[in-house]
Amino acid sequence: MTTPAERPPSPAAGSPGSGAGVKNLVKRFDAVQALAGVTLDFPAGQVTALMGENGAGKSTLLKILTGDHQPTEGQVLLHGRPVALGSPTDARRAGIRIIPQEPEIIPHVSVAENVYAGSLPRRAGRRLDRAELRRRVRADLDRLGFAGVLDPDLLGSQLTPAQRQLVEIMRALTGEAQVIAFDEPTSSLSDHEVEALFALIRRLRDEGIAVIYVSHRMQEIFRLADRIAVLRDGALAGVLDAATTNDGELVRLMVGRDLSAMFSREHVATDRIVLDVKDLTTDDVHGIDLQVRAGEVVGLAGLIGAGRSELALALAGDLPVHSGTVTLDGKRLRTGRPGEAIEAGLGLAPEERKAQALFLQRSIRDNTSTVVLKRLRRLRFVRRGAERELAQHYTDRLRVRTPSIETEVRKLSGGNQQKVVLARWLAHKPKVLILDEPTRGIDIGAKAEIYQIIADLAREGVAILVISSELPEVLGLADRIVVMQGGRITGELDRASATEEKILNLAMADDLSTTAPAPGATS
Repeated sequence: MTTPAERPPSPAAGSPGSGAGVKNLVKRFDAVQALAGVTLDFPAGQVTALMGENGAGKSTLLKILTGDHQPTEGQVLLHGRPVALGSPTDARRAGIRIIPQEPEIIPHVSVAENVYAGSLPRRAGRRLDRAELRRRVRADLDRLGFAGVLDPDLLGSQLTPAQRQLVEIMRALTGEAQVIAFDEPTSSLSDHEVEALFALIRRLRDEGIAVIYVSHRMQEIFRLADRIAVLRDGALAGVLDAATTNDGELVRLMVGRDLSAMFSREHVATDRIVLDVKDLTTDDVHGIDLQVRAGEVVGLAGLIGAGRSELALALAGDLPVHSGTVTLDGKRLRTGRPGEAIEAGLGLAPEERKAQALFLQRSIRDNTSTVVLKRLRRLRFVRRGAERELAQHYTDRLRVRTPSIETEVRKLSGGNQQKVVLARWLAHKPKVLILDEPTRGIDIGAKAEIYQIIADLAREGVAILVISSELPEVLGLADRIVVMQGGRITGELDRASATEEKILNLAMADDLSTTAPAPGATS
């Protein structure tokens, strides 16, 4: 269970009424009510996490605070007094800033010009004062602790995702910020970059700024937040003290049911081995022996760098194999041939769905049908009617929230994008489905739906391999758990005996020959 133990203590909040808030806030879009009378404070000197499923009202609330939307009813408060935020400019003048999930960077100008866009220093004749700009940006880099991390002369097009986010943070902190909202800020950051961001947020909190932190990641919330506000169906479901609550209570508040109920499913595995891997070795994994049976869900656990994703890519034919065999439903596959693996009935939903699985600029229809086009062709032409019917069937079955199957995938939420990846493989009717971090970055409601899809596929006899870094997820989904460390399998646990502690012991095993049971053994 996630606990708040790692979160450092915060100072006391500011004086009564300090910070920001909303009172009786209502927002309607035509007949749709996005917010239903929300009253909520964001105290100065505290980190308030804002959580809820997609569609709960989080984005609408942030957009009202930042002047992008106007409330239908109710008020925005700053230091206890109502303020009118008719535009983002009004919000910025009031000291309210947001770090968006997708940084808005001008690609053809420098970091310094991106940071001070709209307030660039000018010489007489309106020419850019580059010396003053350089002095200003270096002073701010030193003040924020970004010196050495961010080169002010780099062009926007040259920045990494993490650097793009740092530019947004610098932009937000120019001037007198009193309220700063972070919207899913760690989605493209490495572990090291996440730690640096958390240190910065704690510093802002300690300086008396009201911090709003929006994330689906519970571990981050418990490490960082002082209080957790939960929205459900546009209403405030409750506010929890992060130091005294737990993930089970948080889930109940978000979705109205217990965490354990999300994993309830019958055991339907048979004795028929569908995926049989023997002594598989690549650059990253060594001597892998693994079997998955029809209707079985096998969890693949391990720490970052254990080799789990590399194993998945090798099984799918996307990485070269040095030795060993992969047999699917009795047929030995030639390794390194992804087309042959797909044809044999193996599907892979990779960890990086946006980069590796989806055509973001294409429609749901195109993405769903991409691996079954051969089946949809008559002569050399795709039967568009059959393609639309197939895409609509799986869009409905998986409850993808979209106005149309012609919607571009980039416009969908993370949970719905993941459903489109699953729809593609369901359309192919796989015998083996490998899911690498299938619920990363999606809200708790979408997670519950993904879990149900996995249970349904197991019931249909699909052999499923789930890679997840969330131990409660592995324990809840899997019939059997295989643990990797350093590119090798260090042990195996059955569902009845598995615990987080046992998994972590195997994941951190140093002496593979003495500390772990042989692959295939249970403990």
